[in-house]
Amino acid sequence: MSDLFTEYGEDEDRREGFSDAFTLQREVVPEQVEFDSPTAAASEIKRVARAFGADLVGITRLDPRWLYTEKFSDLSGTARPNDIPMDLDSVIVTAQAMDYELVRTVPSALSGAATGLGYSHDALVVLSLAQYIRNLGYRAIASMNDSALAIPMALSAGLGEYSRLGLLITKEFGPRVRLGKVFTDLPLDFDQPIQFGVKEFCDTCSRCADACPVGAIPTGPPSTERHNESNLKGVKKWSVDGEACFGYWAAQNSDCAICMRVCPYNKDYSRWWARLGQRLAGTPLRGLMLWLDVKLKFGERVKPKDWWARATDQGPSSA
Repeated sequence: MSDLFTEYGEDEDRREGFSDAFTLQREVVPEQVEFDSPTAAASEIKRVARAFGADLVGITRLDPRWLYTEKFSDLSGTARPNDIPMDLDSVIVTAQAMDYELVRTVPSALSGAATGLGYSHDALVVLSLAQYIRNLGYRAIASMNDSALAIPMALSAGLGEYSRLGLLITKEFGPRVRLGKVFTDLPLDFDQPIQFGVKEFCDTCSRCADACPVGAIPTGPPSTERHNESNLKGVKKWSVDGEACFGYWAAQNSDCAICMRVCPYNKDYSRWWARLGQRLAGTPLRGLMLWLDVKLKFGERVKPKDWWARATDQGPSSA
């Protein structure tokens, strides 16, 4: 579905949601709905975002460091200015969970369904939420991969912590999320960053780096090293060699998320033992959690045919 939104519109040189922000919105209504406070507004927006299907939602102030200075059209091969107005100073960040069982089949064409569904749910949520805000009389622009770096904004909005594999780790779904953004001038209270031990755990764990087929994930401590122009300048962190990573994707001709699959935070957190393991990972007993994760063979690949066999064994849905 996200691809259909991307391909829709009169300007064939736009890829909305991936290179360009969405323009598929009705006009802002002329009269604004007043809220008692930014706190009340933030509470309503979060409730509505969840009603539209957001699995996680947080709010942060727009930080211009994370906006792209310009955008690139992969159709015409030209650059264009970033058209996000700086006075849209509130950013609502949403996260959509990817299917745990599908991710276990990575790398495979089947696992691409988890990615596609994540993007499709993401598009539905941010477009619906942006239009809701515009119906309240405030400007709002829906965005997915375009316009700005989503992970720094998600960190600032309190959705999770940064990790060795270069992804956001959430308490609820680990790294298995797709992120969306809505830029707005609606005055909102902002959330604060959170910590639950991911940095300390990643200091001791290198399962993602060890499993990466092209060695794109660093094995050492965070640093300011840049592999190529795809990395940020002057930020001390674990930086993934994105060009090596994507080159492997292209060579495979299907999605790769091996790092996500093998990450010890990639669990089904509806299970009590998964929640217990996460708590252990945030304590000095993190080494025990990592040992158990390896011993119990979490992160091992499930063959796509086995996924299909289990689905067949369950029989037709009763819904």
